[in-house]
Amino acid sequence: MLERFDTVINEDDHKLTREELVAGMRDSDVLVPCVTDRIDESMIAEAGNRLGMIANFGAGVEHLDLAACAKAGIQVSNTPGTFTEDTADLTMALVLGAARRLGEGVRLITEQTWTGWVPTHMLGTALSGKVLAIIGMGAIGQALARRARAFGMVVTYHNRRRLDPALEDGARFVADLDTLIAEADFLSLNCPATDETRNLLDTRRIALMKRGSYVINSGRGDLIDEGALVAALESGHLAGAGLDVYRGEPAVDPRLATMPQVFGLPHLGSATVEGRSAAGWKIIANIEAWLAREPLPDGLRIG
Repeated sequence: MLERFDTVINEDDHKLTREELVAGMRDSDVLVPCVTDRIDESMIAEAGNRLGMIANFGAGVEHLDLAACAKAGIQVSNTPGTFTEDTADLTMALVLGAARRLGEGVRLITEQTWTGWVPTHMLGTALSGKVLAIIGMGAIGQALARRARAFGMVVTYHNRRRLDPALEDGARFVADLDTLIAEADFLSLNCPATDETRNLLDTRRIALMKRGSYVINSGRGDLIDEGALVAALESGHLAGAGLDVYRGEPAVDPRLATMPQVFGLPHLGSATVEGRSAAGWKIIANIEAWLAREPLPDGLRIG
């Protein structure tokens, strides 16, 4: 990118403040934000008229005020598909980590407190034959389903609309979300964060889940009422959780951070060299198309 454009880089990769973002928008033709950079209407208004494009680093754009971008004539692109397989891999790791108590096991080794093998030590839950219920059967959900089937799991899913049967590959569509949740042994949240999905998994819906089931979240932290999740884990209603995202990240509710039955990771879903590089090349292709006044390969229809 440095060879192609006059570029200002966030060299130390710190989280940009609102003021830094506005300053960058005011002095740039193109902004390349990531999921932690929230761009709202007031920031766009403060930025002036120079900014013409936002090339988002990632597929999710819920951190961008798309209506304000459209009003200001700012084109927006994203990087669809670049993190699909990586995020599905990581989500399957969360399933395994929660079911087989991998976090607890690692701590026994690193803290040197393991006293040896015994028949009843660290018993977890087998995956074969268990129901993995997926909320959000987009590209990541479908990739996760492929992995789960390899482990012998039964896959069900809920979506805004049923997939074409050719894409279901044995997964069973459940039209009623509450029914899906009640049937799940493992419930994976793979939908975007919107006003409609905020606190999608709340006290009422967690109560619908089987006793001894698991919650998996590699989508967005806002999808879960974390207080309700903590209560269900403390009571034993839920056996565990595999979490890669959190409501207030990078701050994590200390109750979740210290629960042995929570297998937690620091938002690693897309953290591969291959995925991040592929996203970078998509960003460059979209910027070059914008400069050439051509249709953006990954442009969003926002206005």
